[in-house]
Amino acid sequence: MARSKLLIVDEDPARVEELTRVLEFLDVDVERGADPATVPVGDDAALAGVCLGRLASEAALEALARRLREQAPRLPVLLLDEPPATLEGQPVWRVRRPIRYAQLAESLRAVEIYRARQRAQAPGGGERDPELFRSLVGNSRKIRQVRQLISQVAGSDASVLILGESGTGKEVVARNIHYHSTRRDGPFVPVNCGAIPADLLESELFGHEKGAFTGAISARQGRFELAQDGTLFLDEIGDMSLSMQVKLLRVLQERVFERVGSNRQLTANARIVAATHRDLETRIDEGDFREDLFYRLNVFPIEMPPLRERVEDLPLLIEELITRIEHDRGHSVRLTSAAIIALCQYRWPGNVRELANLVERLAILHPFGVVDIGDLPARYREHAGDIEQAPVLELPAGGGGTAADGAMPRLPREGLDLKEHLTSVEVSLIRQALESSNGVVSRAAKLLNVGRTTLVEKMRKYGMSRDEATNA
Repeated sequence: MARSKLLIVDEDPARVEELTRVLEFLDVDVERGADPATVPVGDDAALAGVCLGRLASEAALEALARRLREQAPRLPVLLLDEPPATLEGQPVWRVRRPIRYAQLAESLRAVEIYRARQRAQAPGGGERDPELFRSLVGNSRKIRQVRQLISQVAGSDASVLILGESGTGKEVVARNIHYHSTRRDGPFVPVNCGAIPADLLESELFGHEKGAFTGAISARQGRFELAQDGTLFLDEIGDMSLSMQVKLLRVLQERVFERVGSNRQLTANARIVAATHRDLETRIDEGDFREDLFYRLNVFPIEMPPLRERVEDLPLLIEELITRIEHDRGHSVRLTSAAIIALCQYRWPGNVRELANLVERLAILHPFGVVDIGDLPARYREHAGDIEQAPVLELPAGGGGTAADGAMPRLPREGLDLKEHLTSVEVSLIRQALESSNGVVSRAAKLLNVGRTTLVEKMRKYGMSRDEATNA
């Protein structure tokens, strides 16, 4: 969020100075507001957001809230204290004290993504931020491979087949492909082939004319028409009936189709991205899926890994999900490191969808609270073993932090390879520091409180590049 400008409104001079130092280190211009009733918050102020701390009275807070409602109803607010009811409806993020570089950098990045979404939705909004879809969170090898495949195929019009278990994020991959393609200004039209009865799917895909069948009281466009010049996402393609597969194959081969009840041919100009949780090659052997359609769809396959195969991404996913909840609902929650370790030992049959549901549930049950092992539902504690419950420990102001900072780690009963464990921790912290500093080594070194030369030597030792975190 380089050279953005934030307005600080806080009657605590010490906290204003502390926050100013951190923001200036993060390349953010700072403006200080004196009178909440007159601080500049309109379009002329060119603000990225407001950092709101403690005010002397409810009247002062109401005066600021009134100016925001009237002049900048979508201006993001970073809260340094409990969320006041007067800001209801304003986009709000919590910043916990003591203020830490990593936490504040993450909040600023979330604010920038929110602003990018607003620019994209506004008429003539211009270029959309490439981080618009941050759902493919993680630094595991498998998720990096998925991002690499998306970047390779997005620019073409090739058909893509996304494979993976339910809840792994196949539609997220499809939306990323569309967003980064030359068709991104066109529509993205999803259709769940498994949720629509077989006798209605033809009408859903191709549309129908008035009177084409009982109940067709008017003509209706199908998904192929709605997706013209855009992307048609055929989810759960493996559940499509054989008769419908034949009709779909014809459209993919000839690029024309007809509405049900019509003989007028329409051109199909939509990119096809399909997805399924089924093993299509097995279904071909069983006679339930056409081999020619499989090869037509499987031009560029992408396999989305289940969460249990990239469990090292779980702390980052939790952090991302909490950020979204803070943005969308104004709630928040924190998890101790022991709770996160327990979740890492769970098998996650529902994958990322199950994790998202759990985080939302915890945010409702423990608003702005801290969740430990004992607060997790029973099924997530079954494999926790002897992990001890422990509170989250705050780092000193200006210190670094990790996604799972908190209690001191516990030695497993069976012991561990200390050298390997410490190497893993060091590599993880270096990656997080590089990510928080957008790949600037000198800033990452400050976050880690080491010399720049020392950090460069460690990166060389572990075969890391300065772009590894930002490009992962």
